[in-house]
Amino acid sequence: MPTRREFLKSGLALGAAVSLPGWRRLAAAETAAAAAPKPILVAVRDGTRPAMLDAALKALGGLGAFVRPGQTVCLKPNIGWDAPPERGADTHPELVGHLTRLCLAAGAKSVAVFDNTCDQWQRCYENSGIEQAARAAGAQVVNGKDRSLYREVEIPGGVSLKRALVHSLVLDSDVLLNVPVLKHHSGTGMTAAMKNLMGCIWDRGFYHQNNVHQAIADFLLLRKPTLNILDAYHPMVRNGPRGKTVDDVVEMRLLLASTDPVALDAAAARTLGLDPATIAYIRLGAELKLGISDLEAVDVRRVSLA
Repeated sequence: MPTRREFLKSGLALGAAVSLPGWRRLAAAETAAAAAPKPILVAVRDGTRPAMLDAALKALGGLGAFVRPGQTVCLKPNIGWDAPPERGADTHPELVGHLTRLCLAAGAKSVAVFDNTCDQWQRCYENSGIEQAARAAGAQVVNGKDRSLYREVEIPGGVSLKRALVHSLVLDSDVLLNVPVLKHHSGTGMTAAMKNLMGCIWDRGFYHQNNVHQAIADFLLLRKPTLNILDAYHPMVRNGPRGKTVDDVVEMRLLLASTDPVALDAAAARTLGLDPATIAYIRLGAELKLGISDLEAVDVRRVSLA
């Protein structure tokens, strides 16, 4: 696996993703007062995943701002692929386990974890390490491939995605915590917060057959996550979304968190050296007033644990 220094020196097209100018652009935020409060985006660097999560939550006012005693919590990580954690195809199990423990410590009645996987679901749950980590932390691990757990609902205002079978955990839980992993995607350019929610519906193929970018944005009209926490510790920078080897990831030691999934994805795009305007679902999300894609209008708070 390349080191961060080696990646910066390489001639890869994505080499600018972790450059210092790219980081400064991510951190830039206007200090002038705005008519409405700016959404907050926290970017934490150079710690362990649990330490960075703790720091991000502290900067957002603590987990108690999002999870109250007696509430049911649904954690939606990316568990889409039958791959070990070091490949970066799925959310890292350490992050899922730590967040589960924090939710229960905050008084959550229950924490449930699921995903409608792309590969065979038992192998994804097991080989990603997420099933074991989530259960050990006290979460219920729920089958995302059980059709009986999905209900058909209307997507209010949906342009491409007008109706969908949505997992009952998403529909019924008091709190929805979106915990994606950052990576390259051959079809949409990248995947982070917004695209991770594809795993909430039964027919994932519908997206790819019916304007995938619009469908990704449309889903947020049904339910926006309570909080989005992006695992960008070692993002996959090529051969996504599955990846081939550990050589497809680069260590960045970064975690992003925000209630605004559009802003978070715009920052994630910058992190990968991409212009957010070139990722259509980010633009469409902003057009639907689901969040802000202009990072100049976001309150970006940097935390370094180095």
